Amino acid sequence: MAALGFSDLLSLVQSIVLICALGVTLYFSRIQAKVQRQNLETAILANIDEKQHHLTEMFMGDSTLMKLVVNEPTLRYTKDETTAWYTISICAYAFRMKEREILSGPEWDGLFLWMKNMFQSGSLRKYWKDVGYETWFEPSFRDFVNNELLAASR
Repeated sequence: MAALGFSDLLSLVQSIVLICALGVTLYFSRIQAKVQRQNLETAILANIDEKQHHLTEMFMGDSTLMKLVVNEPTLRYTKDETTAWYTISICAYAFRMKEREILSGPEWDGLFLWMKNMFQSGSLRKYWKDVGYETWFEPSFRDFVNNELLAASR
């Protein structure tokens, strides 16, 4: 085996340092790409929520517009029903932000208590079950409402 000279050893160390630097750069760029993707998804969700908010304001202003969403001639939507829909939509949005780990700690704890009190003390339970709003939300949120928000009051 040939003896390594100082310049050969220096070249070997430089190559190893360069490979390590590339590895660290790749690692942090992947993390940054993941964060940017999550930020973009969050911005899209916020945009959709804003549009849903505006639509619900229109429903609350004229509850007869609810027939655009549920066209059943026997149903007459009241302001209470459209307000219940809107309130449940806010809860669903907060839950999605909790799932995405954007809400946590005291912010989530406060929202959780707020939601729990509304479902247990208010009339949201009636709209959730009797009017059938439950079927309009994603399964994970349905499970959350049924198992977490309504569980203690059964």
